[in-house]
Amino acid sequence: MKLRKTALVMLIALVAAFGLYAQGVNESTAAISATVANASPKYVFMFIGDGMSSPQTNSAQVYNGTNVSGKVELEKLTFTQFPYVGIQYTQDSTSFAPDSASTATSLSSGYKTHSGVIGMGVDRVTAGETIAEKVKEQLGWKVGIISSVTLNHATPAAYYAHIASRNDYYDIGLQMAQSGFDYFAGGSLNQAENGDKSLYQVMEEAGYLVTNDRDTILSLNADSGKVYAVSPRLQDDGAMPYSIDMEEDDLTLADFVRKGIDVLYNETGFFLMCEGGKIDWAGHANDAVANINDTLALDEAVEVALEFAFQHPDETLIIVTGDHETGGMTIGYAATGYNTAFDIMKNQTMSYVAFDEAIAAEKEAGTFTFERLMEMGEEAFGLTAPGTQNAVEALVMNEYEYARLQKAYEDDATGNTDGYEESLLYGGYNPISITLTHILNNKAGIGWTSYAHTGLPVPVYAYGEGAESFIGAYDNTEVAKKLFALCDVE
Repeated sequence: MKLRKTALVMLIALVAAFGLYAQGVNESTAAISATVANASPKYVFMFIGDGMSSPQTNSAQVYNGTNVSGKVELEKLTFTQFPYVGIQYTQDSTSFAPDSASTATSLSSGYKTHSGVIGMGVDRVTAGETIAEKVKEQLGWKVGIISSVTLNHATPAAYYAHIASRNDYYDIGLQMAQSGFDYFAGGSLNQAENGDKSLYQVMEEAGYLVTNDRDTILSLNADSGKVYAVSPRLQDDGAMPYSIDMEEDDLTLADFVRKGIDVLYNETGFFLMCEGGKIDWAGHANDAVANINDTLALDEAVEVALEFAFQHPDETLIIVTGDHETGGMTIGYAATGYNTAFDIMKNQTMSYVAFDEAIAAEKEAGTFTFERLMEMGEEAFGLTAPGTQNAVEALVMNEYEYARLQKAYEDDATGNTDGYEESLLYGGYNPISITLTHILNNKAGIGWTSYAHTGLPVPVYAYGEGAESFIGAYDNTEVAKKLFALCDVE
């Protein structure tokens, strides 16, 4: 009998406690809902780290953090300190490991579609309006689109284009010119000469100032009219250089955001989307150091927006998220157990692209031997051969790693890259550069599962007017729908 009474008392206590908890949750939810309902941002920044999820952001924090026993701690990014955080699920209508076209369409337009489709529904015919198009047409806001990759690539295109195939770059470029958006900046254009007219000429005929002159770009302001500012120096496939490969005078994403604010600022409002596109490209190539440095470059661009938000505290909303994760990146590798050594990755001085170019130059000069490769590997990655005296122990390759590099050298020389084993080892990239990045990454404690996209959920970080709306776990289409509601567009 006593046991029954005790159980009854405990049950009553639990019910009462849960009631208080539920009351607290309901009050918090009501308070957030009221705040969101009253929110009215007129300056909206949307940052997308292409291929960026929690592994990429936290790797950047570990990379700049402290890895000393007893003092292990992160150096947080600007946007990971935002007060409101949510998580979005990224699957599209065809796959749980989607592409940038479909996921950016969900983020910009609020609906699902096939991988490879931009700005159209599952039927590949129905075209909706993006948040950028809506605020321009319905509210008279100015609009800017920035990307570190080409501006008619999938993610930036998803904010102004509607097309069944992301590979129709020329047609996407035509829609870019027809958008009437006020500011484009960053990379160049894919297949710009594939039609009757150069896409750059089409842009100029549509009233855009098209320039890749550094001084002209830095002098842009609100009186510049419609602008397409192309990075004065381009790297692979017309994109901006990787952050790790940048020279002192190169323009960064932060520079283009700063100029974007100068061009777009007005009393009515603006929407500015900025993509860190090469985070994804480095993820595909399994180059952790290039990936991390471009994540840090995106964070520096966010800092510029945050400075603006401090000056316009009741009018600015900043969203930072990714479209999907790339590479299956993880902190933790079988051979290192629970240990990480991210500090050794700072010995890498260039991206895989720059190293590929260095290899090509050596081959052209007829000086590329395995011995020369070992010298280059030490210069660019810090890695040395087994038994090297007076070397940093953590950077000395073991016999297994050394044999992997020898195989990569031989496979590169013979063109043996298409076999099943080689496809897993190299993923279609230069066997030598990707083997070096894999060895360095693994020694540091980073592993990769893929050369493609994965199905990991992606965090959403929010700051400013209406930021509370982005708390919780939701489908990626909800990001656009929340923006529609906050901006009061249909």
